[in-house]
Amino acid sequence: MKQRIITAVVAAALFIPLVIVGGIPFIVAIYAIATVGLYELLRMRDMDFFSVEGIITWLALVVLLMPVKLGHFVFETIGYTKMEMVFIIVLILLIYTVIVKNRFTFDHAAFSILGVMYVGIGFYYLIETRMHGTYGIEYVVYALLVVWTTDSGAYFTGRKIGKRKLWPEISPNKTIEGFAGGILSAIVFASVFQYFIPIASSFPILIFVTVIASIVGQLGDLVESALKRNYDVKDSGKLLPGHGGILDRFDSLIFVLPLLHFLHFIS
Repeated sequence: MKQRIITAVVAAALFIPLVIVGGIPFIVAIYAIATVGLYELLRMRDMDFFSVEGIITWLALVVLLMPVKLGHFVFETIGYTKMEMVFIIVLILLIYTVIVKNRFTFDHAAFSILGVMYVGIGFYYLIETRMHGTYGIEYVVYALLVVWTTDSGAYFTGRKIGKRKLWPEISPNKTIEGFAGGILSAIVFASVFQYFIPIASSFPILIFVTVIASIVGQLGDLVESALKRNYDVKDSGKLLPGHGGILDRFDSLIFVLPLLHFLHFIS
C-alpha cells in the first residue's frame, strides 16, 4: 500500500502540471504515454513492438491520436482524412501478412488494429478534452476526479464491507459493495467540485453524468482485467510500482473521457 501511494503521488505530481500547461508539452506527453500503453498491449500478445508490424501499428496510433486542430493542417497538407490514413495503414498491415507468409497473421493484424482503437480513442479524447477552449482543464480534472475517487472508494469500501463478488471470473477481488461505494464516492467528490467550479449546467445533470461515468470507468477496469486474464498476465507492465503499467492506471480514464463527449457533457 505504501509503495502504491508513493507512486500515485509522484505520478500525479508529474502529470497534473502537464495538464495545467497544456499545448504541445501535454500532447507530446500523451503520445508518449499512449505509446507505452500500446507497447504493453502488444507484449501481452507476444508481439514485438520494435518490429516492422509493430512500427506500422504505432503509426496508426500516431494518426488516431492527432487532435482536430493539428490534424486539420496535417491531413489537408497530405490530402487524406484521418480515417483514410487509418484505412491505408490497415491495408498495409494486411498486405504485410502476405509478404511475411503468415508469420504475422490476420489475427495479429486484427489484434493490432483493435489494440490501437482501445488505446488510441481514450487518449485522443484526453487530448481533445484538454484543448477544449477555456474549460479544458476543468473537464480533465473532473474526469480524473471521478476516476480516482471511484477507484479509491471501491477499494476501501470493498475491503471494509465487501462480501458479494462482483465478477469473480474476471476480477476475483472486486465486490458489489465496492462497486456501489465507488459510485457514491465519485458523487460526493464531484458534488464538492461542482460547488467550487461549476462544470455542469445543473446539479441533476452532474449526478447523472457522474454515476454513468463511474459505472463505465469501473467497466473499463474490468475490460483490462479480462484482457490480462485472457493472456495470463498479472499486470500490463512494471512502469508504475504498486500499480503495474500504463494500461493498469489509465484503463478507466480511457473509457470515461470518450463517454463525456458521447453524452455531450463536453461539446
